[in-house]
Amino acid sequence: MSAFSDSDPALKPLEIFGAELRKHRHRAGLTQEQLAEITQFSRSLLGFIERGQRTPSRNFAQRCDDALGAGGELAHLWAQVTRAASPRWFRGWLEVEQEAHTLHSWEPLVVPGLLQTEDYARAVIRGEPGITEEQVEKAVEARLERQKIFSRRTPPMFWVVLDEGVLRRPIGGKDVLRRQLEYLQEVAELPRIGIQVVPLALGATTGTSGGFIIAQFSGSADTVYIESANHGQVTDRSEDVAAIHARYDTIRVGAYPQHVSIELIREVEKSWT
Repeated sequence: MSAFSDSDPALKPLEIFGAELRKHRHRAGLTQEQLAEITQFSRSLLGFIERGQRTPSRNFAQRCDDALGAGGELAHLWAQVTRAASPRWFRGWLEVEQEAHTLHSWEPLVVPGLLQTEDYARAVIRGEPGITEEQVEKAVEARLERQKIFSRRTPPMFWVVLDEGVLRRPIGGKDVLRRQLEYLQEVAELPRIGIQVVPLALGATTGTSGGFIIAQFSGSADTVYIESANHGQVTDRSEDVAAIHARYDTIRVGAYPQHVSIELIREVEKSWT
C-alpha cells in the first residue's frame, strides 16, 4: 500500500513526501544539517521539502533514499508525487499506459512524450500559456518518469507514426531538435519500438485533427487517449475505439516503412547541423 493510501486524505502529496522524509531522517538519527552535508543539498531546501513547500527532484529523492537507507521508499514516493502533479484527466491514462502490452501512437505535431529527450520535453512544455518554471520542471520530471516503462523486464511494444512536419519543426531550436532526431534513431534500434513517418508530399488530412494513442491489453478491450487543445480524452467506448483504429490504419497505410523512415530522420537531422 502506498504512503498516499495510509495518510490523512486532507494532506497534499508534497506534504506526505515531506513527512516520510522527516520520518526516515529521524529513524536514521540525523539532523537536517547532517543530511544536508551527506546529500550535498542545502539545509534550507531540506526544510522546505520536509514542510511540503517545495517539489523534490528525482535526484533529491534518490540521494536521500540512499543516505537514509529507506530501501527505495522515497524514490517510489517521488514517482507518486509526480503522478499526482499530473492533471486529473491524464492520471487515468497513466494507469492505462502502465498496464498495456502494446501502444500505437499517431503524432502530427510533436514527438510523442514517451520518446522525448529532456530538452525537447522542456521546450514543448514551456509552450503552455502561463506556466511557471517550477511547473515546467515538475512536468518534465513526470514525463521522464513515464519513459521508465521501457526499462521494465518486459516493456510494451510501442509503434509510432509521425508526420514529417514533426521532424522539421525546430522546437527548442535546431540543437535541441537535432539531438531529438538522433535519439529517435537510437530508440528505433530497440526491438520493441517501431517508428514510421508520413511524408509531407502525401498531402493526407486524415490525421491533421490531432494525435492519439491506442492501448491494447491481454484479455480486455482497447483504450484510447485522444488529444485536444484543453485536455485529452481517455475512453474505452467501443465506438470511439473503433473510430480511432480506423483512423490509425488509414494514416499508417500512407507512412514510409521503418527503414525508409529512419533514413529520412537521419537526413533531416543532418540538415539541422
